[in-house]
Amino acid sequence: MRTLTIISAILFTSLLSGLSLAANEITLRDDAPDHYQVVPGDTLWGISSRFLKEPWRWPEIWQLNREQIRNPHRIYPGDVIIVENTLYGKRLRMAGEKGTVRLSPRIHTEESALKAIPNIPAEKIEPFLSQPLVIEKGELEKAPVILGASDERVILSPGDKIYVGDLPVDQGVIWQVFRNGKALIDPDHNNRILGYEAVYLGTVEITNFAAISTARIVRSAQEILKGDRLLPLSATRIDDYLPHAPDFSLTARIISVYGGVSEIGENMIVTLNQGRDNGIEPGHVLAVFREHGVRLHEGKKIGLPDERIGLMLVFRVFDHVSYALIMQSSQTIKVMDAVKTP
Repeated sequence: MRTLTIISAILFTSLLSGLSLAANEITLRDDAPDHYQVVPGDTLWGISSRFLKEPWRWPEIWQLNREQIRNPHRIYPGDVIIVENTLYGKRLRMAGEKGTVRLSPRIHTEESALKAIPNIPAEKIEPFLSQPLVIEKGELEKAPVILGASDERVILSPGDKIYVGDLPVDQGVIWQVFRNGKALIDPDHNNRILGYEAVYLGTVEITNFAAISTARIVRSAQEILKGDRLLPLSATRIDDYLPHAPDFSLTARIISVYGGVSEIGENMIVTLNQGRDNGIEPGHVLAVFREHGVRLHEGKKIGLPDERIGLMLVFRVFDHVSYALIMQSSQTIKVMDAVKTP
């Protein structure tokens, strides 16, 4: 009898610890709403940002509370998420969920015109997944070149027929047009060149392969000119980026913003001076910090504590550089701002 009592006490204590852990894992924002209805265009990051102080931790939080809110990948427009007060603190759950129902394993198939809510807006990063972005010096000079148009037009646009030299016949009929961009400089390591940015200009379709091939411009993002180069279209792949903070201390810097603007805000693409060789991987969430300093009356300058001003999600990684989408910003982000583990 005494042994049974001890075992019961241990199990009860473990149960309370588990519930307490789950409750403590949910850190709600001070201005979190008491409920929210999912609408088309929402992302898991955006939904989590409404409730959680650390939105990038939604995979582990929602899994810890899997009996309180169903699989986040099965959230659809029209669903309602609410904040519920319990004996062990606040929790998130889907409206209409009454509790946990145990089911035997079985296959269930359903069709829906609605798509599950993604992690980040696919349209923001999709163009960057099929483009090389970073190339070695002189790499584009080896690629097929646009020789011009039959009517001697200088600026080429969608619908124009163009001629291409040195085009291989075994790499498909859809090609992308690029032009050499700026060098990516690492300011933290003696301004060494990390690579060169390739500027995406548009897409062409090959209509006839020959010694001088014929093509038609089907899309232009910028002006296409004679002398621009072609690279084969790679398969676009939208990964399911599970946001997570690096499990190591990381310090990098924003060295460029795609599009050449000077001030950076949410949903903009930035380039970091670290990449795969530094342990960065797709899905890493990094915090942006503004470094401050003050000059004393005797002329000496001292550093002040860094101010956190934003969050970014890394979605594409090269050996020495990586690209990230700005997910949150409390003020304008600028090139040279520091990036660290949250």
